[in-house]
Amino acid sequence: MTAAVQGTCAPEFENVRAEFARNFAERGEVGAAVAVYLDGEKVVDLWGGHADADGTRPWERDTLVTVYSTSKGLTALCAHLLADRGELDLDAPVARYWPEFAQAGKGEVPVRWLLSHRAVLIGPREPLTAEDVYDWEKTCAVLAATEPWWEPGTAQGYHAVSFGFLVGEVVRRVTGVSLGTFLRTEITEPLGADLYIGTPASEHGRCARFIGPDGDGVLSSAFPGIPDGTVRSLDSHPFAPLALAMRHMPTGDVNSATCRSAEIPAANGNATARGLAAVYRALADGELVGPGTLAALRERQSRPGERDLVLGAFAPEDLPFAWSCGYMLNESHYFGPNRTAFGHGGAGGSLAFADPESRLAYAYVMNSFGGGTTGDDTRNLALVEAVYATPGVAGRTS
Repeated sequence: MTAAVQGTCAPEFENVRAEFARNFAERGEVGAAVAVYLDGEKVVDLWGGHADADGTRPWERDTLVTVYSTSKGLTALCAHLLADRGELDLDAPVARYWPEFAQAGKGEVPVRWLLSHRAVLIGPREPLTAEDVYDWEKTCAVLAATEPWWEPGTAQGYHAVSFGFLVGEVVRRVTGVSLGTFLRTEITEPLGADLYIGTPASEHGRCARFIGPDGDGVLSSAFPGIPDGTVRSLDSHPFAPLALAMRHMPTGDVNSATCRSAEIPAANGNATARGLAAVYRALADGELVGPGTLAALRERQSRPGERDLVLGAFAPEDLPFAWSCGYMLNESHYFGPNRTAFGHGGAGGSLAFADPESRLAYAYVMNSFGGGTTGDDTRNLALVEAVYATPGVAGRTS
């Protein structure tokens, strides 16, 4: 389909506008937005298409959309902000802040392992319902009592939904407020960044309808070949670990008012591209945390060549997934040419990242399912390539 592209971009970034338009004409885009900051200035702010599958609602400048796991980068930032203030020690046991977490032999698991997907709590032993996941205290109590699926710290495995509850509960125990509240009061409101984890009902009218593989807001069928029954074994099926994570902690229909209002910090952030890019711009420019924390949050936690036992099911054999504390590292150049760039992608294709050495921040959001969490969506890759081909950006490689 074709769509009128709205918004602005600096003259030298017209190639980004062209690729954005091509996403609609050639790559199946329905509604989307992209934003880029360079040297502290917003140089790309584009949007277009429709906020629903029927084409009855135009995508507006302030349209919000669910960004799935791109939310994880925001959740991790809350923890790092506390660490920067000296209120949270990433190497301390989780149980120092959350005593109930010590159950089932987890007393020595450090906060760092929650952030780097090494706590081995990819889901509870018995499945929760979507309604259970909307209940913060119940979900956290279940996770605190859960026995790890393998020995913590020995291997990484993507915590698709549990990540947000684990990190979010530590933030709540330290601050006394929910993660969504802390994110809003300490980060997004001061920056004027338009995004939420736990979207107020007053903002639901701005939310685009996410179009999943079946045309709705549920991603269960996005993982082909998963048996219908609950997967209980980590080796019973190639997609078993991810199926376990999604089936044991379902997030429900992200288009529902209940899901939008709930806080599921690993998966249900609603954001504009401009809002995401503004947060990563402030992070890259040192406005949110000091240089020591910025270096620490990018420090590689994965072992060389280590495969992620959950996401690895979708990757060719030579593609590892390297984690820092809460962020994907740019091992596969999905975030441009600079290996030091870092960020997070979400199911469907959204992506936000910072490239501090280039003083660049980027965000892309959309409502039609395309690529995966790792940033491999062809629409997004075309935009990132166009950004880094721009005069003034090209050559800023680290």
